[in-house]
Amino acid sequence: MNKMRVGLLFGGRSGEHEVSISSAKAIAKALKSEQNADKYEVLPFYIQKDGLWQGGEKAQQVLDSGVPQQFASDGNLWQFPTQAESVEVWFPILHGPNGEDGTIQGLLSLMQVPFVGSGVLGSAVGMDKIAMKTAFASAGLAQVKYMAINRSQVWSNPCVFPKLCDEIEAKLGYPCFVKPANLGSSVGIAKVRSRTELEKALDNAASYDRRLIVEAGVQAREVECAVLGNDNPQASVVGEITYNSDFYDYETKYTEGKADLFIPANIPPNVAAQIQEMAVKAFVALDAAGLGRVDFFYVEATGEVLINEINTLPGFTSTSMYPQLWAHSGISFPELTDKLIQAALERHKS
Repeated sequence: MNKMRVGLLFGGRSGEHEVSISSAKAIAKALKSEQNADKYEVLPFYIQKDGLWQGGEKAQQVLDSGVPQQFASDGNLWQFPTQAESVEVWFPILHGPNGEDGTIQGLLSLMQVPFVGSGVLGSAVGMDKIAMKTAFASAGLAQVKYMAINRSQVWSNPCVFPKLCDEIEAKLGYPCFVKPANLGSSVGIAKVRSRTELEKALDNAASYDRRLIVEAGVQAREVECAVLGNDNPQASVVGEITYNSDFYDYETKYTEGKADLFIPANIPPNVAAQIQEMAVKAFVALDAAGLGRVDFFYVEATGEVLINEINTLPGFTSTSMYPQLWAHSGISFPELTDKLIQAALERHKS
């Protein structure tokens, strides 16, 4: 039986380049495992930080080493490696802008070849925190109070900026979180407790994105649920994240030992069921497909569950929650990669 050729697409131009390489290494290992070795042939494709695509030996070199590399370019970023012509299904594991925001999904859609994960709409809405929260609100999902602002409000004349800070303080209070709307893995996010910290955080976030969001802080436990499937998605068990840092920042998220994962979370069964139901509802609201990890706040004092965000292309590193949630739900890492590819093929036919 001929093996299906899987184009493993990783790297990218975002700040999550290194995380993407780590995720790709884990996926490649799963696709080459005893369970999948007879089904799939992995064809690696590496997108350098300058946007140049590399296939074949160069891509394999990066995948094996786990270290970003910059190969010489002839100036033509749009000449795809010849190996791309033989790909039968794409497995993009590109995190952040130009990877999970609908741009690469649009390119893969034009190729008319199946690919793992959400399409253009689900990816774009899932990446933009403002659009995401609007979709959640339309679906009736409870969430924390927030304000959507743009860069021009931050980098405006001296009279406007203080008024903006006054409004944030009045509506949200302290502590609050300032975030770029279109970055993942906690990049550019700051927890602020004063006017001075707020001003600094807004200026920093504006350097990453023209659209910003400020969210009210909440005293809650952070729990997550994984979703798998297309039109009839399934939810995993619920997991909880605890950490000693001020919040779940980039270093905490991707450094072993910085955070503890408890799977399943020690929460009442009815709360876990509510979180699973809300996760699937959020997944459907965005027209997501294949995979997604949905993050929540569980306010133990009141029993309230608030949705935080969805990640339509979550990490697959050794510390990533998504594959671990499914492992505790009875689906191993190799089986999970197989199911994601099968979901991609199924969606392509529909």
